Amino acid sequence: MKREGETVREYQTAVTSKGQATVPSEVRRLLGLKPHDKLAFIVEDGGVRIERARSVVERTAGLLRSDGPPLSAEGLRDLAERAIADDVRDRTRE
Repeated sequence: MKREGETVREYQTAVTSKGQATVPSEVRRLLGLKPHDKLAFIVEDGGVRIERARSVVERTAGLLRSDGPPLSAEGLRDLAERAIADDVRDRTRE
């Protein structure tokens, strides 16, 4: 989607018989890609967006943030055991 005041540029490349395509140098620069980096193809609203794939750490950072105090190892273990028990109970009901 074009944002107001944004310049639109088009870059074309060919797809090989193996389904490979070369990412144009300007696009690599804009995405901050280096050799061996991974790409993510996000399909939404009938279009495809290409982004540099983020690591698990980048995708989940802050996901488990809480306003409460951090749990102790024992508290985390109890919470995990309850979650596992709930999962087993739900699976046996199916």
